[in-house]
Amino acid sequence: MITILRIGHRIQRDKRITTHCALVSRVFGADKILVDTLDKKIEETVLSINKRFGGNFEIITGVKTKKIIDEWKGTIVHLTMYGEKLDEAVKKIDTKKNILLIVGAEKVPRYIYEIADFNISVGNQPHSEVAALAVFLDRITKGKWIDKKFNGKLEIMPCNKGKKVITNK
Repeated sequence: MITILRIGHRIQRDKRITTHCALVSRVFGADKILVDTLDKKIEETVLSINKRFGGNFEIITGVKTKKIIDEWKGTIVHLTMYGEKLDEAVKKIDTKKNILLIVGAEKVPRYIYEIADFNISVGNQPHSEVAALAVFLDRITKGKWIDKKFNGKLEIMPCNKGKKVITNK
């Protein structure tokens, strides 16, 4: 099980980025996202996507970061541009254990670096947390996310031109 912990979410400034973190997490194989700030609008958006496109991805906002981390049973991974190289670190992570993947919005408190089992860098340059999240999830799932079936009311079929959407019953 992979759970994303989004910390430092500022409602007015980060709503689109946090929503994108949730959508990327959902599609790329995570099971849940926890957001430290209560934000019912983001919850509604993600649950609406689930309702239309399927899946059982969970979102909970307004969680207590320290409590989640202190009670976590499994591996804690923090995505940061200051961490060790992605490909080297991913090899060391036991994917049979639950993974808590911490993704910051604003400056991440020092204790996150200290408590994390892995501080992982997707690149050692400033970059988007959404991109880092997608690349990490792709690597940790070995690309298996691409074949996941969501069994939703709507299903988008790959096609070269146009849009092909199937409505399922």
